[in-house]
Amino acid sequence: MSFSISGKTAIVTGAANGIGLAVARHFSDKGANVMCADMDEDRLADQLGGTAEDGNIRYFAGDLRQRLTIANLVSATIDAFDQVDILVNASRQVIMTDALDPEDNSVEVLIEQNLMTALRLSQYVARRMIKQSGEEGEGSAGSIINLSSIAANQTRPELLGYSIASAGLEQMTRGLALSLAPNRIRVNAVAFGSVMSASLKDAIKDQPDWREAIEDHTPLRRIASPTELVDAVQFLSSDGSAFVTGEILKVDGGRSLLDPVAAPAH
Repeated sequence: MSFSISGKTAIVTGAANGIGLAVARHFSDKGANVMCADMDEDRLADQLGGTAEDGNIRYFAGDLRQRLTIANLVSATIDAFDQVDILVNASRQVIMTDALDPEDNSVEVLIEQNLMTALRLSQYVARRMIKQSGEEGEGSAGSIINLSSIAANQTRPELLGYSIASAGLEQMTRGLALSLAPNRIRVNAVAFGSVMSASLKDAIKDQPDWREAIEDHTPLRRIASPTELVDAVQFLSSDGSAFVTGEILKVDGGRSLLDPVAAPAH
């Protein structure tokens, strides 16, 4: 079975930074057509450079919390590449929660950003996948991959909102996998441990002891780079995982095997 994604079209959100950017670049290098989506247009342009009209990578800037923006993203992808085969929901935010502050709105913010945006975009993209593949057929009609975190099952008090949103994303993954299976659309997630993303870099600046705590409680004794997740995402995007759906693939250096409150689950 092939792990190739060459010739397929992917939408990758959160593509201006960290994991989303690493996935977008990797997919492009592997021959996929990639629509890179993010709110930060300047950083998209800076990281991706000029995008030729006949090239295999484009970018789309907008606030994906808005339904109209989501619809426009899907339309822009179809206009550029005629189809969409893969969706990688990599847009995510990490902010701290004060569990005793009734004015703290971090839980609502993170559910909207990390969960609801992925759900709405998945719904729009799935409808397009069904339309382009037809009701009948063989093989996968499309693949949706959500980026989650081991914080769904392991948390710290200050990551309450992030943990709730991550847990919701994983249950959404399972629910959509069942709902979309009759249409031959697969839905999976990659749950990572500590990855040196933009958000973790910022967190370590505020909490310098986090790096040592994370490394001490990761069996492989280090923090992953964003590029170390991309092969797992490619596997779930390819025909090599054609009989895999509803799964949460952990890529965490062994963190989830240890004490769930021993180190920041970030």
